Amino acid sequence: MQQSETLAPSLKATNCAKSLTYGQRAQLATNPVAKRLFETMERKRTNLIVSADVTEKKALLELIDAVGPHVCAIKTHIDIVNDFDWDLIEQLQQLARIHDFIIFEDRKFADIGNTVQLQYQQGIYRIAEWADMVNAHSVPGPGIIEGLRAVGLTKNRALILLPQMSSKDNLATGDYTQKTVAWAQQYDDFVIGFIARQQLVEDQKFLHFTPGVQLALKGDALGQQYLTPQVAIRDGSDCIIVGRGIYHADNYVAAAQEYQVVGWESYLKRI
Repeated sequence: MQQSETLAPSLKATNCAKSLTYGQRAQLATNPVAKRLFETMERKRTNLIVSADVTEKKALLELIDAVGPHVCAIKTHIDIVNDFDWDLIEQLQQLARIHDFIIFEDRKFADIGNTVQLQYQQGIYRIAEWADMVNAHSVPGPGIIEGLRAVGLTKNRALILLPQMSSKDNLATGDYTQKTVAWAQQYDDFVIGFIARQQLVEDQKFLHFTPGVQLALKGDALGQQYLTPQVAIRDGSDCIIVGRGIYHADNYVAAAQEYQVVGWESYLKRI
């Protein structure tokens, strides 16, 4: 872990500087989850993460089983599942083993360190027991990272920070973004990357995850702003996160395959 709290250099808007392959970047990783993710992406030839925002257990597991062969990770919102039980977690873990993907719980922690520790490891969800990686807002300051890190490092977990968001008129900009990136660099044994719409750092051990990705550019009624996979990868994304573009499709598998191919081809053009 680096001790300097110097702010990150000026953020890059375009002209991605990434030239190493995912496999080469796996050798740079200082966190075991980041290493596994890079290796999974290289092995399966995919940078697709499906956001499985489904509210019923049976439908959620069917979706994950269908798209699992085509993803590097599945992103869950476990607290929206109406009929949650621990059997869901056990089946999710089994599917992760069968289909070779990382589990990413999109919890977006946003409280003081002591509170997020409890949210991470206690309660009915016990997220730290099964989620390979989680994410957090940095608005409470570095204490939120330290709180999660104290639990996560002992379980070989990882954290993704949110210096940016994909919704219209969000406040994750400017100095907030800069400080978030600087804290990631300070705690780089646990923080593996960023939810971002562009490349934020040149250090290639950090991953950039871009939500709001769809093949057809549009928005929604609640301010979501979409990017195409080609644009996201060109501007520095390592993993494209696709939700409604897949789980609202008539054929989950065909949609996932299409995003997998487009995302991978865009990555190959970049390197």
